[in-house]
Amino acid sequence: MTLPSSSSVVTVGAGLFADALRAQAVDVHEVAWHPPADESDARALARVSADPRRATANAEAAARMLATGARLVDVRPAGEVLGLGREDFLHAGPPIDWARASGPMRGALLGAVLLEGLADDAGAAEALLASGSGYTLDPCHHHRAVGPMAGVVTASMWVFELEDPATGARAACTLNEGLGKVLRYGAYGPEVLDRLRWMSAVLGPALQSAVRRAGGVDVTAIIAQMLQMGDEGHNRNRAGTSLFLRAVVPDLVESGLPASDVAAVVRFVNSNDHFFLNLTMPACKLSCDAARGLPGSTVVTAMARNGTDFGLQVSGTGDRWFTAPAEVPDGLYLGAYGPDDANPDIGDSAITETGGIGGFALAAAPAIVAFVGGTVDDALGTTRRMYEITLAENPAYQIPVLGFRGTPTAIDVTRVLRTGVLPQITTGIAGRVAGTGQVGAGLVLPPQACFSAALSALAESVPGLP
Repeated sequence: MTLPSSSSVVTVGAGLFADALRAQAVDVHEVAWHPPADESDARALARVSADPRRATANAEAAARMLATGARLVDVRPAGEVLGLGREDFLHAGPPIDWARASGPMRGALLGAVLLEGLADDAGAAEALLASGSGYTLDPCHHHRAVGPMAGVVTASMWVFELEDPATGARAACTLNEGLGKVLRYGAYGPEVLDRLRWMSAVLGPALQSAVRRAGGVDVTAIIAQMLQMGDEGHNRNRAGTSLFLRAVVPDLVESGLPASDVAAVVRFVNSNDHFFLNLTMPACKLSCDAARGLPGSTVVTAMARNGTDFGLQVSGTGDRWFTAPAEVPDGLYLGAYGPDDANPDIGDSAITETGGIGGFALAAAPAIVAFVGGTVDDALGTTRRMYEITLAENPAYQIPVLGFRGTPTAIDVTRVLRTGVLPQITTGIAGRVAGTGQVGAGLVLPPQACFSAALSALAESVPGLP
């Protein structure tokens, strides 16, 4: 049978049928669906799909995410913002202890102990951490904060403090150190600690003065603009950093600070294309936290890695973590480094993808493919696939090359397992040996087991079903 040219057909499954229709000039919409590979996933999907709360809860979760704004309102020491003492350390990803910590996580914690003056040298710092006493270790996510890579936060580090203007909710993130041998990648040498001390003594107070004089900075507006200028908000933040610097420089100049300090601050930020990453992360944290705690919702509210485990949280299951071993990213390496030098994926920065940018907005940043590997077509295809596993499109964050379509937002656990499409994450690669620093950058997928575990828990929570 020949179909009229005005027909539009939706196909599911084998591509041969879709190809035959296209040969007849029929408008075809292919749906990437296949039966769940695991029988238990299929049973859980059936149960969760029958949950009478799900549609309403998911609509509310997506609406809350899209309604959340982010404004930088202050820059202060983490001890003040998060209530940390010298012996309290936060880290990226789901909970972990010293015994299971990866090389870069251990390196960052060693540096944290030295930075806070709890030990005089690396050996004493390691002995303290191995003892399991005299300090606390907790995920950033448990303290309305996020941390890139190892994500270690200590009391003396200064943090950005962001607020949702509509609700007053707040989130925080440390200031970005730059690339290479930095604490967040597990390096802890003297130059790393000296830089952190300068950031606390000069950079943080200078930015505090500028932000307060300016009455805050609209981070949501900058993210919207940077997506129009070729950034995706995770591994490429060049435009965002430039826009942020443009917003604060006048108030820096008029702050009354020594000219040498102002020049050093501007030079540091200007030379660090990733500086704005530490503002996109808490902005996305605010958005995702707004969707938390809705019974029946299958929306993902956090994806995070500690260098050993990948973990995710889902709205309908609250603060519970679902974990599986973290994967090693696939990407490009610096200098003589290669895959054997790479640590499994690490960092809270996947909150950008959870919030609908980063790898989900890869089509907005075709230049990034040269940095993480791949082609422009790969970037476009990646973003198109992410629409298949999300519930909404963010009208504030638009992608020019896709006709200004909003970024795919609100990951749905059931859609991930129905389609087999996993969230795409852009990421840096840390050296597996403590003290190495960054060895590359690339792309990574979360383990499907995390989504299966979350789906199982959601199925168990459905009321009134046998």
